[in-house]
Amino acid sequence: MKAAAQTYKLSGGREFTSVCHFCGCGCGTLGYVKEGKLINLEGAPDHPVNRGGLCPKGLGYGHIPNSAERPKSPMYRAPGSDRWVEISWEEAIDRAARALKKARDKHWVGQDEANGYKFMSNRTDAIAFIGGSQVNNEECYQLIKMARALGVVYIDNQTRVCHATTPPALNAAFGRGAMTGSWYNLKHAKMIWIEGSNMAECHPMAMKNVMEARDNGAIVVHVDVRYTRTSRVADHFFQLRPGTDIVFLGAIINYIIQNKKYDADYLRRNTNAFCLLRDDYEFDAGIFSGYDEKTRTYNKETWGYQVDANGKPMKASSMAAKNTVMDRLAEHFQRYTFEKAAAITGMPEADIKKAAELFSTITPTVMMYALGMTQHTVGVENLRCFTIIQLLMGNIGVSGGGIDAMRGQPNVQSSTDYGIMFQYYPAYLSYPTHTDDTLAKWTHHNGTFRAKFLKNLLKAWFGDAATAANDYMFNALPIRNGTHNDSMYVMFEKAMEGKVKTIYVCGQNPQMTNANLTIVNKGLKGIDTLIVQDVFVNETAAFWERPGDNPADINTEVIFLPAGSYLERCGTMTNSMRMIQWRMKGPDLANDSRPDYWICDKLWKRIVELYKDSTDPKDNVIKMMTWNYGDPEDGQTYVENVMKECNGYDLKDGHLLRGIREIRDDGTTMAGMWIFTGVYGDGVHMARRRGQEDEGGMGIYPNFAWVWPDNIHMLYNRASCDENGKPVRPGQKLVWWDEKKGMWDGYDVPDVGDRTQGPNTPGGQKPFRMNGEGIARLFAAEYSDVENGETRDHSYVPVDGPLPEFYEPVESPTKNMMNEGQRTQFNPCVIYPRVPELQKIGTPDEYPYVLCTSSLTEHWCSGTITRNIPYLNELVKEPFVEISDKLAAKLGVRGGDRVRVSTTRASIEVKAMVTKRARPLMVNGKETHMIWLPYNWGFKGLSTGPSGNYLTIDALDPNVQEQEFKACLANVERI
Repeated sequence: MKAAAQTYKLSGGREFTSVCHFCGCGCGTLGYVKEGKLINLEGAPDHPVNRGGLCPKGLGYGHIPNSAERPKSPMYRAPGSDRWVEISWEEAIDRAARALKKARDKHWVGQDEANGYKFMSNRTDAIAFIGGSQVNNEECYQLIKMARALGVVYIDNQTRVCHATTPPALNAAFGRGAMTGSWYNLKHAKMIWIEGSNMAECHPMAMKNVMEARDNGAIVVHVDVRYTRTSRVADHFFQLRPGTDIVFLGAIINYIIQNKKYDADYLRRNTNAFCLLRDDYEFDAGIFSGYDEKTRTYNKETWGYQVDANGKPMKASSMAAKNTVMDRLAEHFQRYTFEKAAAITGMPEADIKKAAELFSTITPTVMMYALGMTQHTVGVENLRCFTIIQLLMGNIGVSGGGIDAMRGQPNVQSSTDYGIMFQYYPAYLSYPTHTDDTLAKWTHHNGTFRAKFLKNLLKAWFGDAATAANDYMFNALPIRNGTHNDSMYVMFEKAMEGKVKTIYVCGQNPQMTNANLTIVNKGLKGIDTLIVQDVFVNETAAFWERPGDNPADINTEVIFLPAGSYLERCGTMTNSMRMIQWRMKGPDLANDSRPDYWICDKLWKRIVELYKDSTDPKDNVIKMMTWNYGDPEDGQTYVENVMKECNGYDLKDGHLLRGIREIRDDGTTMAGMWIFTGVYGDGVHMARRRGQEDEGGMGIYPNFAWVWPDNIHMLYNRASCDENGKPVRPGQKLVWWDEKKGMWDGYDVPDVGDRTQGPNTPGGQKPFRMNGEGIARLFAAEYSDVENGETRDHSYVPVDGPLPEFYEPVESPTKNMMNEGQRTQFNPCVIYPRVPELQKIGTPDEYPYVLCTSSLTEHWCSGTITRNIPYLNELVKEPFVEISDKLAAKLGVRGGDRVRVSTTRASIEVKAMVTKRARPLMVNGKETHMIWLPYNWGFKGLSTGPSGNYLTIDALDPNVQEQEFKACLANVERI
């Protein structure tokens, strides 16, 4: 037979490797370019995460570089205009720079006052920055430097609406706020517990690793609000009502404690279970001691330990002793009975007991979660339940164990790492407010341990200008007013008030992804200038085109900056498991688009030029901020220079720092991202590595790319060893103390501060060294570790309690039966409504059903990319609402009928999908129905439809201001 194709299609093509654009799995891609055009895209077969596989979205991205929908050039929309006008890059950059300068200069806040205290703020409230989750690491760094130098405090990224609750929840227990293990260590788990995630659809390649574990004999458990593709492959499925995970998990915690199923030796070695709490700590009817009902806040003082003369926590000889953490834990959770949990969650009591028996008998277990756990007004405390259960069972720091946060965007992990959030500097250093407006105060609150890293950040940003004499330029950057939060939700509320004048959005689409989109839309209409930097014109850039609006009434000017796709530029990305990987440049840039690093560089340099003749002291920070990366036309060299600054240098001899251990606090080193230090150690580009070695078969792959911090793949792996440094489970050993070498060694990099400090030294006995106590925290006690009269480190405490407590969602179909009484119906620290006329609270008599929203396999987040890929639109072409067959019969609705879904905020019309996947539940004696809706559609792109986020509630978790996407009240009517 004669071959149909005479020439192999990839012949003559240039091969390049990259990292997928979509979820946080960080799958490797392999592309081919010919004559500057992408001719093929597939999964990289040597990549340990996906081993050649790609989900439909990842494969479909191959359409984007050649898409006819890509913008041709920068564009400008004048106030009141109904059209875009194409402009040059020079004009676009100049307009954007002048808009930022105008807002900054006209609305500068020098001296400010908070609670009667006057302080120098050096900020502007007129500019807001949003974005970073879809740009590379180096571009995140550029964005945050630029924003902070301009004095911006309204800074946020996609983390706010997805995983903002993850860092504080995990940090409160372990000292770090990130996924503890790796995708490819899952194969060593005996049980994989997936809760609040439809992993098979939203993280398909991570699910591939779960299936490998299942093939090895692991049990897979799925806990969720409806039956999905993930449930289909699970050995056990447990359905509960949205927003009730704490009751369910609390019942499991109670069962483990009451039946002594916990790992007592692990608790003794690694946790604060034996520590004694203060006598004046109290809990009553859903309220912890120290509550101020007027401000809806807690004074955390009574949540501390009993301490000795040196200020160290006192310990009892037995966990069962009165007032120990374990004693208080048992007391707190004894109310969480199977019977009560069944009534509140709607899950049969037998199922809850079965789940508890499974968890308490199978180890090691890894817990995996996504937005079903995070997007609640109790999101932080949801995840605190995970940390408590895993510590009780000894599943942290061990092979096959851990808590794996499945991030939903390609670089949302790193946009968080880089501090593109109002409350952080880069690398999770707390951002200063009026209470710590000097370096000395900041150090007192956060500790000398972290002050060292802050000094290195400031040294990276200000170079020779940062000295010990001027506190390393600490006060050159803005100081927040801590009496209010500066989140993405508040910035749009302030835009409605006319206080925010210019918003710069890079790689995000808040007109689609925020809750209660009416406020976003009104906010955008209230500002002077909107700057949007993206691959496509999305709903945010084109908000003035929204159906039903009259552009003539909208006086916001819009500047659109067309960005190159991920395949068209180089840089690094960080996936959920903290792995930093290199993206090679593939095809040529489409049309007149530019890489994000090029845009950021040109914009910043134009801003600096506009300020060059200023004599105003407030502008000195702009002139002094370092920006020594070279010419962005030489992309790889430019990007690698940014990487090197993030890694850090020894300023004495100029070498690139080899690891965190080389960072000093005397101004002789600098590091822009201390947790990344080592990724370019000694000039070796670790993120480019593709080694396949896995000594010991533990799923570490130490020579493939690089993982922060210090290439430690399994965080807290010191906890896998006993007091003498010997692995507790020799067959699953990760690290150990090597007597002959006189150092910690292992298949993984040991998670210890100094590898030469043996198990018989204080440094060798800190399995959770990033906590002030050096141990893990079942109870998040208020604690500062003091050495030589100074705070060495401070442990994080959630604002809404030292232990998780169940509260109903703000909109709930039932009363809080765990703590009856209006005072504790929902989280007592939640402040809602903030804008009463636009934030009414729905009631079950008018809105009787529970609405839950999430995403699909075929579409992703706002749909900016996926709804511009034709074949994905063919797979799922329009939005719909999923309702149970029983509810459909009650409403007289058949599959395909059009229905109206309404909440107190808005209503939309979509088709109904009738299914058995979300059966009604008996909640406190009443049948309760849940409906489910994907939120991926809007009015731009090849496929359009109503956005579900006009319906959702913007009540926020008080720790991090993340919205309650997963539970609000709605009604459904047949049209």
